Parts: sequence; structure tokens; C-alpha cells
Amino acid sequence: MPAKKAADSKKAAVKKVAAQKVAATKVAAEKDIAKKVAAKKVAAKDAAGAGAASKGVAAQGGTGGKPESRTALVRRARRINRELAEIYPYAHPELDFENSFQLVVATVLSAQTTDLRVNQTTPALFAKYPTPEDLAAANPEEVEEILRPTGFFRAKTKSVMGLSKALVEEFGGEVPGRLEDLVKLPGVGRKTAFVVLGNAFGRPGITVDTHFQRLVRRWRWTEATEPDKIETAVGALFPKSDWTMLSHHVIFHGRRICHARKPACGACPIAPICPAYGEGETDPEKATKLLKYEKGGFPGQRLNPPQSYLDAGGRPAPPLGAG
Repeated sequence: MPAKKAADSKKAAVKKVAAQKVAATKVAAEKDIAKKVAAKKVAAKDAAGAGAASKGVAAQGGTGGKPESRTALVRRARRINRELAEIYPYAHPELDFENSFQLVVATVLSAQTTDLRVNQTTPALFAKYPTPEDLAAANPEEVEEILRPTGFFRAKTKSVMGLSKALVEEFGGEVPGRLEDLVKLPGVGRKTAFVVLGNAFGRPGITVDTHFQRLVRRWRWTEATEPDKIETAVGALFPKSDWTMLSHHVIFHGRRICHARKPACGACPIAPICPAYGEGETDPEKATKLLKYEKGGFPGQRLNPPQSYLDAGGRPAPPLGAG
């Protein structure tokens, strides 16, 4: 019996040692895997950094901090616009309008609010006051009540009634088709004027709104911060005939993907040629969740969008009070 106990004890010891070796081997393997995973993460991070840096270098026109030549800038800017035209073949003004009067009023109302809110508000306004003559003679308090959802409704009421009166008294109730005349109307600046000229009269113009300003600076098309200087700098990079659609492409991209606070870099089709890649979320899955409007599967801003937009999968916005 003592011999058997000794043999059993020896076997148990051998099994214990073997189990310890297996456990040690497993731990070592897990540590090795963890090291490899960590190494891959570091490598991926470095690669992403290098990629972003290389894009930035490319945007500067080469290596060693060499400034980008004028020719290279023009080519890069036009390439981005071509890419955007493929991404947004249905780009359009996102304010609902049926004529130039409705467009100029809606554009004035869009200050400090969204096009969606304006589109939800103007049907009631234009149903009650369809012409400049009607709006010029309206009761201000009634107009204010209609425009209340757009914010700053008292100032906006004064502007749209003032411009309506000016249209009646100075232009025979018709919206003028010249920049110098449009900017004389109350509440109408160059941005609003170019929206009207480009979309109601077919005359090229660059609309420098907040989205346009943000993106052209991110893309290093200009370092200017004042709208008129941005307009001049960017306009010089493109044929005049491109200006209106360029504005739509850039604004569409700014609203849907290249947001102010959280750009969806990881879901951006022009990421490979963007010098600002990496300023936003680069993880594709997380970036996709940041997409807005039809790119994120949500309604757009117009209640009555162009058929081309609907054909491309876009959804019209709901009317005011629809939930």
C-alpha cells in the first residue's frame, strides 16, 4: 500500500506540474496575442496619422512644407467639386419656392434658423400673402405670428414687409435680376442676392453661408474669413458657370457629412483628397451614425423637393406641426 500511495502521489505531482505548464503556456500565449493586438493598434494609429499628415503635405503642394502652387490649388479644388457632383447629383437649393418673390423672402427668413423651419413656415405666409403687394399691405402683428417659429420674427417681419414695399414702389412688384438692385432691398445682402440670381434667374453666383465658409477653409482653398473675400478667392478657382452648383455641392456636403463639430471623416467619400481628414470621427461605423438627411436615412429640408432628389432616395420634410 505505501508503494501504491507513493506512486499515486507521484502521478498527482506530475499532473499538477503538467497543468501548471499548460496554464503558463496559455498565459504566455494570451500575453503574446495581447502584445500583437496592441502593436497592431499602434501601427494602425501611426498609419492613420501618417496618412492624415501625408494628405496635409499633399495639400500643401509636396514635401518639406513646400507651398502649394496656384495651379495645384486650382486642380485640387476642381477635383473636389467633381467628386461632390458625383456624390450629390441631385444638389439643389433647399428652400421651397415657386417664384423669385418667394425665394427672396424665404432666403431672408432663413437667417439664424434652418431651411427646414422656413419651409415649414412659408406655406402659411404665401397662402395669405402671395404677392409683394399683399405682404407690403399686411398687418405686421399677423405676419409676426406666422413667422414666430423662424426666430427673430419681429426683425424678419420688418425685413420681408420692407422688401415687399420696395419691390412695389421701385420695381413694379417684380424682383430685380441684378445684384446691385437686389442688395438695396431691406434684409438682402450679397449671399441672399446670389441665391436669388443663381436659382431664380440662372445667373451664376457663389453663396457664402456658414457651411461654405467652413468647408472651403478646411480644404485650404482660402484663408479668408470675411464672406466677400471668400467669395472672391473661391470664385477665382472656378469658371463662373460652375459657381451656383458649386455652392449647392459644398453646402450639401457641409449639412450631411462635413459637420462643424463632428465631421464624419470615416464616412466621407472625398476623405482621400481632403487635407482636413482626421479632424472628425475616422471610424467608419461611428462616422456613419453622424450622417444627416438622406445620407443618414432621414428626411431632407424641403417639403416639395425636386423629383431628382426623390428619385435618388431623398425624403421630403414633414409640414409644421406634423411631429
